[in-house]
Amino acid sequence: RPFHVEPTNIVSVTDDVQRVTDEASAMNKRIHYYSRLTSPADRALIAPDHVLPAPDEIYVYSPLGTAFKVDSCADGYGKNSSIVTIFMIWNTMMGTSILSIPWGIKQAGFTSGIILILLMGILTLYCCYRVVKSRKTIPLIDTSNWEFPDVCKYYFGSFGQWSSLFFSMVSLVGAMVVYWVLMSNFLFNTGKFIYNFVHDINVTDIVPGTNGSNKVICPIDAGSHPPQNSSVMFSSGNNTDFELFEKWWNKSQTVPFYLITVLLPLLSLKSPSFFAKFNVLGTVSVVYLVFLVTVKAAHLGIHLEYNWFTENDFFVPEFRIMFPQLTGILTLAFFIHNCVITLLQNNKNQENNVRDLSIAYFLVGLTYLYVGVIIFASFPSPPLSKECIEQNFLDNFPSNDIMSFVARIFLLFQMMTVYPLLGYLARVQLLRQFFGNAYPSIFHVLVLNVAVVGAGVTMARFYPNIGGIIRYSGATCGLAFVFLYPSLIYVISLHRAGQLTWPALIIHVFIILLGLANLIAQFLL
Repeated sequence: RPFHVEPTNIVSVTDDVQRVTDEASAMNKRIHYYSRLTSPADRALIAPDHVLPAPDEIYVYSPLGTAFKVDSCADGYGKNSSIVTIFMIWNTMMGTSILSIPWGIKQAGFTSGIILILLMGILTLYCCYRVVKSRKTIPLIDTSNWEFPDVCKYYFGSFGQWSSLFFSMVSLVGAMVVYWVLMSNFLFNTGKFIYNFVHDINVTDIVPGTNGSNKVICPIDAGSHPPQNSSVMFSSGNNTDFELFEKWWNKSQTVPFYLITVLLPLLSLKSPSFFAKFNVLGTVSVVYLVFLVTVKAAHLGIHLEYNWFTENDFFVPEFRIMFPQLTGILTLAFFIHNCVITLLQNNKNQENNVRDLSIAYFLVGLTYLYVGVIIFASFPSPPLSKECIEQNFLDNFPSNDIMSFVARIFLLFQMMTVYPLLGYLARVQLLRQFFGNAYPSIFHVLVLNVAVVGAGVTMARFYPNIGGIIRYSGATCGLAFVFLYPSLIYVISLHRAGQLTWPALIIHVFIILLGLANLIAQFLL
């Protein structure tokens, strides 16, 4: 199934300008038109090989919102080595969830948190394996170019098509809302650091914290103090100017609105392919976060005390009833099921797909474990309680902390380049489904963008809790793409082949029930 995109939408690591011939474009439109005249099971109108465009004119649409050229090779697959494939999966899966893993471990308890990360990694890996194998369950049809939503449509008809669109939009919009909340947070702290540095202002936040050069703060214990922007100024600066700055530079009341002036125009671009060139910043940000965590832990030391079921002033129990909050976060943290087929399709050695996917999941789980365990274990208790660990663990470091300032700069710039890509992908999926065109008019695009941006601003203003947003959106889209569809498709395929057994049925029904319980628990705890 060739996929034609305009030259402005194409990103290449070797050429700045790519061209697709008019003949290839016209043939692509005819093939798509014929494919809509019959059902997927009818091969009567499938285009023969001799009319397809040449390999150098075929492109694959990636889940990151860009188009990548398919390298021609003898076996029909890409030329990525296993190492490149593993790294691509790791890089795609690692996201904002890593900032909330320490908070999730605190909510679940240290021991149960570690166990849940391991179990959720194994469970989501198995469900991802079922996604990869789902195309082979369909007989007599060439599914080599199918994505998982195509499989869902084959098994569940229009319901599968529309429900996969809905849950895909939940994951996309949820990610964009989290990004807006985090960008508001990072922009606020960055601006505060720069203002204080330029005006030579020595400011102490009115929140409990440790002393010394590696200060750790506890924002949640500042409830009895003035608002979050209020600070004590010790320098000989102008108090009136400082108070005016804090009035107009507020984390929840003003900064989320300032982002509109930059990001809303970027969302309206027809093609955000320029921003795809900055995807490497995601890797740099994660590597730097691991470095930051290691350095902070080396200075702070380890602070652990094992209380299996009782809680005291400084430590939390090893097992807590709020553990589903961590499972909700982990559902999104290990979520790659809607684009894993695309990523593995470019693997040179297709027989290594399962191995490479397993290694990638192992590395992702190891990264989450390292960051979550080190932050939790090194959090200085006493004098602070483990309950002080924030949903974004960078909030436990003051705005004048140099290493945290650098991390916020990296993450802010990275998110501002990824945000338009997420918006473009949401636009393509939604508007093309309803109007047959990803850019029907500037009015349609503007209405969609205003709605998405409005959701982000509203949450940043009234509910700036990224842990909560991640777990709700993760459990919602995870119910469909992680637990329900892969298991149900596998059970149906076994039943049609006459190979369904009671153990297989019980195991996969149990997986579906786990996903449903995971979603319901988010609203009860």
